[in-house]
Amino acid sequence: MTRIAAVSWNTFREAVRDRVLYNLVFFALLLIATAILVGQISIGIETIVLVSLGLSAISVIGLLIAVFTGVGLVSKEIEKRTLYALLSKPLRRWEFLVGKFGGLVLTLTVNTGAMAVGLMLALLYVKHSLGSGDATAFVAVYFILLKLAIVVALALLFSCFTSQLLAILFTSGLYIAGLFISEMRNLDASRVGPAARHFFTGISYLLPNFQNFDVMAAAAHARPLPGILIVHNTLYAMLYCAVVLGAASVVFGRKNLK
Repeated sequence: MTRIAAVSWNTFREAVRDRVLYNLVFFALLLIATAILVGQISIGIETIVLVSLGLSAISVIGLLIAVFTGVGLVSKEIEKRTLYALLSKPLRRWEFLVGKFGGLVLTLTVNTGAMAVGLMLALLYVKHSLGSGDATAFVAVYFILLKLAIVVALALLFSCFTSQLLAILFTSGLYIAGLFISEMRNLDASRVGPAARHFFTGISYLLPNFQNFDVMAAAAHARPLPGILIVHNTLYAMLYCAVVLGAASVVFGRKNLK
């Protein structure tokens, strides 16, 4: 655990020194500020516009960081030749991967937290006070973070056996597919055929179900969420990340680094 923590901390420090992350977070906060202006124009739905645009900005910016930074965690270490020095020490390959994953998730947590604070201040500016219904917006931010953790795990997996460009395409493709899980499971057999319907139904259980993490509508209308959903999404994200990181460790363990 000490070795994993050391890799995670160094990954976090490297990400913090990357000015691109600051620019993206600033852009997200700017979008939240813009949402306030748009909300002022949209009389009566200021909060709905603000929460919707704010959560969208947090999700998109976080996704960009997760994908483009995640696919470079392994390849950059190989290009810089720093990976060989790390693995020459008492550090297993799976520990290296888990440490990199933890470091980027920590970075995303800090960045997402900063954007969540910006959203909270924007809500205070518009509403002058926060009610119990506004807690759903912060649960939505937590779900975004869980979703991003899965994306980081997928990006790490693909970066272990393919190029950065293909890893970006594969990760982005799985993310998009994961947004349409219910559509895959509810295909009309009369249109696509029973074989195709069974195929898409089966593959939908292997793809990451990102639809479960989409509670933006409930957050925008300040509707409370059942506690079981929070527990379910947390356990689902932890299990999915564990499985993907396990697969990544197997692939990376067999990778020829010479």
